[in-house]
Amino acid sequence: MNMQNLMAQAQKMQRDMQKKKEEIDKTIFTGKSELVDVEYNGKKELVSIKIHSQQYDIDDIEMLEDMILIASKDALSKVDKEIENKLGSIGSGLGGLF
Repeated sequence: MNMQNLMAQAQKMQRDMQKKKEEIDKTIFTGKSELVDVEYNGKKELVSIKIHSQQYDIDDIEMLEDMILIASKDALSKVDKEIENKLGSIGSGLGGLF
């Protein structure tokens, strides 16, 4: 293989990865707990929080905080799984870039 072919393949792979990353960034990931739903985009930015107060009498603020954390961790793990699914070992190997 010559150098031009290698460079062309590398550029194609870079374009493909960028396209997949853009798809992930636009995707909304929902995390849930008993009292809370949260939504994050693929950039791991919090988009919304919904508290299901009509279902429960929320007197314990610490419990509500815990439910938000649980739902957030759930959503963020979904983002990580999607990055792994779409970008595979390349995405996870790039660590902080994605």
